[in-house]
Amino acid sequence: MYPKEFILSLFIVVIDVISAEWNTKDFMKREHSLIKPYYGSGLDIPFWQFTGSTIVTPNYIRLTDDTQSKRGAIWNSAPVNVRNWELQVHFKVHGKGKDLFGDGFAIWYAKDQMVDGPVFGSKDYFQGLAVILDTYSNHNGPHNHQHPYISAMVNNGSLTYDHDRDGTHTQLAGCEAKFRNLDFDSHIAIRYEKDVLTVSTDIENKAAWKECFQVKGVRLPTGYHIGVSATTGDLSDNHDIMSIRLFELDLPDDVSN
Repeated sequence: MYPKEFILSLFIVVIDVISAEWNTKDFMKREHSLIKPYYGSGLDIPFWQFTGSTIVTPNYIRLTDDTQSKRGAIWNSAPVNVRNWELQVHFKVHGKGKDLFGDGFAIWYAKDQMVDGPVFGSKDYFQGLAVILDTYSNHNGPHNHQHPYISAMVNNGSLTYDHDRDGTHTQLAGCEAKFRNLDFDSHIAIRYEKDVLTVSTDIENKAAWKECFQVKGVRLPTGYHIGVSATTGDLSDNHDIMSIRLFELDLPDDVSN
């Protein structure tokens, strides 16, 4: 017979696990999510379009391979019309370079889609949000952070991303994140809730989010598109996307604008 204290403790743990798993009203929006198995072949995946060097395999979508001067992107063709959301991207960045590698990739919530450009494979002077995962190992600009580095930029179409300064003068916030060449996959969550932007990562294989940064007072309209783009230049890496999931946040007093 087990002691009563053990049985009570076990009961509490079970209840906590059930609550953690089920006590949520957030739900995944299928039309904005991309998960295995990838339906169709080549460019034939419902709600998603590809451009540049992007290739689809059974286990991942490779935006660029580990060769120079590549650009690739994947864009969701359905506009996001929910006000509060969380976007989770499961990815892997890896390559043969030990000291020299790049350039990185960006996750977009933007007005224009499928437009090739110099900002990690997408257009400059964009409208919307870019969360940039910059791996370029040659140091740019007057800043002290190391790479890989995650930052966020909001643009109304009037700002340019300055590669020479790693975008530090236009970023909202950022943090260092050593997600490259890990033995396991990486995850990033971008949460937009009541004009608060929170970016978190799981790059330690702990199945738990660690906050990278949070910024209040971020105003984003509805109706923009999700995308992920990547680029290589003189330096290169494989930029692989395993899944993209968008969750609508069901808030108790949520009022759509």
